[in-house]
Amino acid sequence: MLQVRDVLKTYDGRAVVNRVSFDVAAGEIFALLGPNGAGKTTLIRMITDIVRPDAGTITFGGHAVSGSDRPSTSYLPEERGLYKKVPVLDALAYFGELKGMSRSDARRESVALLEEFGLAAWSRKQVSALSKGMQQKLQLCTALIGRPQLLILDEPFSGLDPINVQVLETVLRARRGEGTTVLLSTHQMNKVEQQCDRALMINRGHMVLYGKVGEIRQQHAENTYELHADGTPQRVAGVKSIAAEDGHWRVALEKSAHPAAVLKALLDQGLAVRAFTPEVPPLEDIFVHVVEAGVGLDQGKSGPPTVDELHELGGAR
Repeated sequence: MLQVRDVLKTYDGRAVVNRVSFDVAAGEIFALLGPNGAGKTTLIRMITDIVRPDAGTITFGGHAVSGSDRPSTSYLPEERGLYKKVPVLDALAYFGELKGMSRSDARRESVALLEEFGLAAWSRKQVSALSKGMQQKLQLCTALIGRPQLLILDEPFSGLDPINVQVLETVLRARRGEGTTVLLSTHQMNKVEQQCDRALMINRGHMVLYGKVGEIRQQHAENTYELHADGTPQRVAGVKSIAAEDGHWRVALEKSAHPAAVLKALLDQGLAVRAFTPEVPPLEDIFVHVVEAGVGLDQGKSGPPTVDELHELGGAR
């Protein structure tokens, strides 16, 4: 498990990461979210021991990430880099050797990864001969080689077509099943909803959202339901408004209204109800709301919230 506790990093007197705390479980795909300039890259650099925090601790499996017994970590940065004038297989195997693999093991695993990503036919071609999307897949292979315990991916879906996005998603699920801990930073909120177990969002260095992806979406849901029914519903107690929307009805409830009571009242009208389901906002809408409204940015007045307290952060709108 990756444990980040009360981590602080300042530059020129400004806290770019401000008392951040979170956990990532073994075998979890965890999303690190935030707008540009929020402090995500600085946080990743501290986790990978590229820079040291001014305060706080970062451990993996109980061991400091800066110690001699640090975990096997692989980091795919947003800015890519490959040696262009060498064969694909040699380029990938070289990264394996840099991670401490023997030459034979590095080449053996390289062959398997190239096969997994559909690049085997290009193994003897120079890297420069690959398309942008194919180079992106090769770059992903350089992060995966060596079976790291902690895999950190920054915008890994960038440059991939829909088919290869599915390939990467399959690979990530397989690695999660093998116990690899994955920290994923992306602006593609739909991928977070599909792939990630939990998420942390930071804004201006502060933690502003933290918890299970589904729970975060539920916390930001308004008391609104999608009604599919034969007939036209009439206003009942507890309903603020009913609006027709493309084959269904959008029913907004009063804050104190209980949905079961509203549903019973609708049925008592003789309405043939086929579905009455809560509307849950997409993560992208929540992201925009939290950033624009500055949710959580005043937490410093009373000290940073604990990990448990942050499960409830951002629920009020």
